[in-house]
Amino acid sequence: MSASSLNALEKRTAVSLACVFAFRMLGLFMLMPVLAIYGTELEGFSPLWIGIAIGAYGLTQALLQIPMGWLSDKFGRKRVIVAGLIMFAIGSVIAAMAESIYTVTLGRALQGMGAIAAAVLALAADLSRDEQRPKVMAVIGMCIGLSFAAAMLLGPMIAASFGVSGIFWLTACLAVLGIFIVLTVVPTAVNRAPKGDTSASLNDIKNLVKHPQLVRLNLGVMLLHLTLTAVFVALPAELIKDGLAAEMHWKLYIPVLLLAFVFMVPMMIIAIKKQKEKMAFLVSIALIVASLMSLSLFGSSALIIGVCMLIYFIAFNFLEATMPALVARISPAGQKGSAMGAFSSTQFLGAFLGGIIGGYFAQVSDAQTVFAAATLVGVIWFAIAWGMEVPPKSKLISLLTELQGEKENFDPEKAAEKLANDLADLPGVLETTVVLEENRTYLKVKESEFDLQQAKAVAGIV
Repeated sequence: MSASSLNALEKRTAVSLACVFAFRMLGLFMLMPVLAIYGTELEGFSPLWIGIAIGAYGLTQALLQIPMGWLSDKFGRKRVIVAGLIMFAIGSVIAAMAESIYTVTLGRALQGMGAIAAAVLALAADLSRDEQRPKVMAVIGMCIGLSFAAAMLLGPMIAASFGVSGIFWLTACLAVLGIFIVLTVVPTAVNRAPKGDTSASLNDIKNLVKHPQLVRLNLGVMLLHLTLTAVFVALPAELIKDGLAAEMHWKLYIPVLLLAFVFMVPMMIIAIKKQKEKMAFLVSIALIVASLMSLSLFGSSALIIGVCMLIYFIAFNFLEATMPALVARISPAGQKGSAMGAFSSTQFLGAFLGGIIGGYFAQVSDAQTVFAAATLVGVIWFAIAWGMEVPPKSKLISLLTELQGEKENFDPEKAAEKLANDLADLPGVLETTVVLEENRTYLKVKESEFDLQQAKAVAGIV
């Protein structure tokens, strides 16, 4: 298998986790264009409570991403992901049965408590090589983008036929389907770092939050999603002004999102192969700024809006794939879940703030002011990102390992944990991942300190 392409494990990881992510996000995205319209039938309806109901999900997500990421470091990724999907399904059912906006808000808050983004991204990082991780993240990001486009088409159709409750019932079903995929399709891996670095303590989490490079990435994803949410507060109304009916907006969104992904792929390949990741990162932020500035100055027609959004989403997709990969590379071994938790928390906080800021400027001024404010946010982000440092890649070693033990009492997972712990203790080993389905162990190592023969001896390889 070429080092420049995804191997079978990485392909399976990317597709299965992307489906889990996309199924969860589809139901959430479908709610965005319809809650304010069809929520009028709910007891206690008001614009303020609609905003609270939408924001409740982002707030609980932001609050719980770090704890859920830490739990995934301590108890395992899959356990936390399944528990989060169960909580998400419970919240969906409560919201589906709600007759008041207050109960819908409660359901939305419970949905947000199923904060699995950090654990999913950490598991994707566990099961992918440094040089291939942006591609895995890109597949996940693409599926999220496609789920957004599908939601713009399906949301109004389902709400028109079954009301808002129909969307919540579908969301609950998709959560159950996600649990099935996690348990049957997503690869099982036991991930270990050297002793003393297996999971993040509270002090470790404080250090992660203060880490200068992680701070840049956390602020970056917050500002990126702030611009996205703020723009979509005002963008649909601008399209309607130009004569594009709400039910036709998907005809603009879907081509834009598909073309953005097509153009983003070569950009990512060049950045990785030519080792120009920082330059591509800064260029992407500059494209965000240029597209938003163009929207604020010239965004009066659907054609111009489409071109601006194409440029925006080329950059957005690149950044959405690159930032989690950089977080995984920078974060200490064994603390990726916690680092991804902080990253995901700021991401959802950005979406929450974007809704408030976009809504405020749309109410007191106009859409162009919203786009101008988002442009200023992009300029601030460019200044923050200027001092970013891209860490060197570590070397990945793959060992074919066959777990053995007494047949009657043999527990593959315990055997994998022992092997992972033994290998993690070796000099130069930064991280160990034992993949049960493949009988293979992946070692992330510091090449100058690592002894391959010693690792083979520990793994029982002749």
